[in-house]
Amino acid sequence: MDNLELIKEAKLARLKAYAPYSKFLVGAALLCSDGTVFHGANVENSSYPLCMCAERNALYHAYMNGYHKDDFVALALVGDTERPISPCGACRQVMQELLPSNAKVIMSNIKGDIKVVEMKEILPFAFDKEDLQ
Repeated sequence: MDNLELIKEAKLARLKAYAPYSKFLVGAALLCSDGTVFHGANVENSSYPLCMCAERNALYHAYMNGYHKDDFVALALVGDTERPISPCGACRQVMQELLPSNAKVIMSNIKGDIKVVEMKEILPFAFDKEDLQ
């Protein structure tokens, strides 16, 4: 699956968002090495700290279905932003732990702007399991 196809999947996921407060819909599509794609969308709550981002929903969905770090190839994100949407800090930390360092992170917006980086570029100097030893 190429970047544009994965972005299309993220746009479909975006339509599943629950964002009655911000009206800011975000979609994510996580591509696995076997071709499986997991959708994630942001889910808001009136108690704002309880909200969950699209990226984490896609990753957690995949893990709950038996997939693991080595199964993931790319994660695409789409939002209605001026430039390609970027993951928040909490998502970057989770992505750093659950995605391989060479996984593609494809950031886009609904206008079609695209920025692609490898996961290792998303969170330099990340806190990880070695810091816990």
